[in-house]
Amino acid sequence: MSQLPTLIADLALILICAGIMTLLFKKLKQPLVLGYVVAGFLASPHMPYTPSVMDVANIKTWADIGVIFLLFALGLEFSFKKIVKVGGTAVIAACTIIFCMILLGIAVGMGFGWQRMDSLFLGGMIAMSSTTIIYKAFDDLGLRKKQFTGLVLSILILEDILAIVLMVMLSTMAVSNNFEGTEMLGSIGKLLFFLILWFVVGIYAIPEFLKRCRKLMSEETLLIVSLALCFGMVAIAANTGFSAAFGAFIMGSILAETIEAESIDRLVKPVKDLFGAIFFVSVGMMVDPAMIIEYAVPIIVITLAVILGQAFFGTMGVMLAGQPLKTAMQCGFSLTQIGEFAFIIASLGLSLHVTSDFLYPIVVAVSVITTFLTPYMIRVAEPASNFVDRKLPESWRRFLMRYTTGTRTVNHESLWRKLLFALARILVVYSIVSISVITLSFRFVVPLLREHLPGIWGPLAGAVFTILCISPFLRAIMVKKNHSVEFITLWNDNRVNRGPLVSTVVFRVAVSVLFVMFVITRLFKASVGLMFGVALLLVILMILSRQLKKQSILIERKFFQNLRSRDMRAEYLGEKKPAYAGRLLSRDLHLTDFEIPGESAWAGKTLLELNLGKKYGVHVVSILRGKRRINIPGGSIRLFPMDKIQVIGTDDQLNTFAEEMSHVAVIDSGVFEKSEMTLKQLLIDTDSAFLGKTLRESGIRDKYHCLIAGVERGGEALMTPDVNVPFEEGDVVWVVGENEDVYRLIGQNCDRKR
Repeated sequence: MSQLPTLIADLALILICAGIMTLLFKKLKQPLVLGYVVAGFLASPHMPYTPSVMDVANIKTWADIGVIFLLFALGLEFSFKKIVKVGGTAVIAACTIIFCMILLGIAVGMGFGWQRMDSLFLGGMIAMSSTTIIYKAFDDLGLRKKQFTGLVLSILILEDILAIVLMVMLSTMAVSNNFEGTEMLGSIGKLLFFLILWFVVGIYAIPEFLKRCRKLMSEETLLIVSLALCFGMVAIAANTGFSAAFGAFIMGSILAETIEAESIDRLVKPVKDLFGAIFFVSVGMMVDPAMIIEYAVPIIVITLAVILGQAFFGTMGVMLAGQPLKTAMQCGFSLTQIGEFAFIIASLGLSLHVTSDFLYPIVVAVSVITTFLTPYMIRVAEPASNFVDRKLPESWRRFLMRYTTGTRTVNHESLWRKLLFALARILVVYSIVSISVITLSFRFVVPLLREHLPGIWGPLAGAVFTILCISPFLRAIMVKKNHSVEFITLWNDNRVNRGPLVSTVVFRVAVSVLFVMFVITRLFKASVGLMFGVALLLVILMILSRQLKKQSILIERKFFQNLRSRDMRAEYLGEKKPAYAGRLLSRDLHLTDFEIPGESAWAGKTLLELNLGKKYGVHVVSILRGKRRINIPGGSIRLFPMDKIQVIGTDDQLNTFAEEMSHVAVIDSGVFEKSEMTLKQLLIDTDSAFLGKTLRESGIRDKYHCLIAGVERGGEALMTPDVNVPFEEGDVVWVVGENEDVYRLIGQNCDRKR
C-alpha cells in the first residue's frame, strides 16, 4: 500500500478544518477570515486534542503563495485613477490615521519594553483597518447607501496603497537595520521609481499584448497568461530588492486598467480563495494558547489601543479634512479593527527574522477581538456623536461649524498650479523612462556593440542607439505644455509671467542636455565644453525634428488610450456615464438612462415620429442596443424593445418624460380580451366568398390577419395548402387568429351566402 506524501496529507487536514469552520462561521454570520484562523489553530501542533500538520515548512511556502494571490487580487480591484477620485478628505484622513496609529503602536511596544523592531512592526500592524470586515459589516447592517460609508471605503482604498508602501519600508529597514533619514528617503525614491516605471511600461505594453492575442484567449489561456504576468513581476520585484507581494500588487493594478480586468478577476478568484485560505489557516497555526495566556495584558492593552486609537484618530483625521462631527465619528468608529494586512505584516516580520515569536499570536488575538466588536462600534457611533455634541462647549461647537464644510468643496486651482503640476508629472515620468532605457542599453546593448565593432565604432553605435531610444522622451520633456492653454493664457495675461515661463522651458532643456551629456561622457573622453556643445546640438535637433514630434505624440496617445480602455468600454456598453455628463450639472442639465419596455407604444417608431425634443424638451444622445451603441441617432432610427436610451434634459423635463414613458408602457385591460386567439372551421361551399380563389388571392392573412393552420379536402387528413392552389367546394379550412379577426372572416364568408 503506497504511503500518502506528507504535503498532501497536511493539505487534506487544512482543507477539512477550513471547510468545517467556513460552514460554521457562515452560519454564525461572522467573517470567514476568522473561521480560517480558528481552523489553523485546530490543525496546529499547539492543539493536542486534534490531528496536527506535520510539515509546517511546506505550508509556509503555500502561505507565501497565498499572500501573492491576495495582493494580486487587491491590485485587480484597485485602479490608480481611484486615488484621484477619492478626494482630499480621504487622503488627509488616511494619512492622519496611519501616521498617528504607527506612533501609538511604537509607544505601546516601547512601554512594554519590547525591541525596536517589534515596536515598529506593531505600529504597522495596528495602523491598517480591515477592508473585508468593514465591507461585510456595512452589508449586514444595511449601511452601504449611507453617506459616511462612501468616505470610509475611500479611506480604506488609500490605506491599502499605503500599506504596500509601509511593507516595502519595513522590509528595507529590517534588512539594513538602519533608521537614518537618508536611507529612508533613498528607499522611498527607489520604490516610487520602480512603481512609476513599471506602471508606465505595463500600461503601454500589456493591454496591447492582450489585444493582439484576444482571438487566442480562452478562459484557460487568459488565466495562465495572467498568472504568468503576475509571477513574472513577482520575480522582478524580488530581484530588485522588493517583496514578492509588492510585485504581485503592481501587476494586478496594471491589469486592472485593461478590458480583460473583470474576466481575470473572476478567473483568479477561486485560486485566490484557495491559497488565501491556506494563508489564513497558517496564521492560526502560529497561535500558541500558552503564549496568549502569558501575554494577556499586552493583548488587552493593544486591543484598547486599536479601538480607542482608531476611533479618536479616525474622527480627528476626518474632521481635519473638513467633515462634520457626526460623519467623522461614524467613520472613526467604523475603522476600529485590524485584519488581513496585520497578518501579512506579521508574516513579513517573521520571514525576515526581525520580530519576536510572541508578536504574531498577540496580533491574531487582537484581530479576533476587534473583528467581533466592529458591528457594535458602528452602531454606537451615532449615539456617541450625539452625546459628544451635547457636551461640547458652545464656543467649540461654533468653531467646528465654521471649520467643517461637509461635502462641499471649493476649487480655486490657479493656472500656475495646473501648469507646474503637469510639467512636474511629465518631467518625472519621462525621466524615469529615460533612465531605465539608458540603464538597459548600457547593461546589454553597448557591451554587445563594443564586442562586435572595432575601435571607436562600438561606442559610437552605442551612443547613437541610446540617444535615439531616449530622444522621443527627451523631446516630450522639453516641448510638451509649451503650447497648452495654461501656458498661452499666462504668457498673454501679464508680461511678468514670461520670465518664469521661459525659465521652465530652459530648465527642461537643461535636463535633456544633461541626459545626453551623461550618455556621451560614459562612452567617450573629451572636454566638458565639447561634450556640452554636442549635447546642446543634439537637443536642438530633437526639438526641430518632425519625425520625433510625431513619434512622441503616438507614444503618449497609445498610453492614454490603454489607460482609458476599460472606461471607454464601460461607457460604450452603458455601464458608466460618459465624462461630459458631469459637466452638464453646471448648466442644470442631466444625462439619464431609460429603458424601452417591451410593451411600450414607442417601440417600433422612429425618433422623427416620436418627436421627443418638441414634446418634452429632451434630446436622445445615444441608444444602447445589446453590445452596440448608436451615438447621436438620426430621426430615421427606430426604437426597439429593451433599448436603453441616454437622454439629456433638466430635472423637470426628465421627470415629465419618465411619467409619459410609464404611461405609454401601461397595458389596457381591454387588450387582454381583444388579443385572445381562437381556432375555427371555415366551410368552402358554393356560396363561399373564397371559392376558386387561391390562398394568396383570398387575403385571409393580409386583410383579415388570420392564419390557415390546414385544410381538409375529400375526407383526407389535415394538410398544408399550396398558396397557388385555389379552394374547392367542400374544403374545410382551419383558421387561427384573434377572436375579432376570425369572426370578421367568418362573417365575410357568410355575407356571400346571404
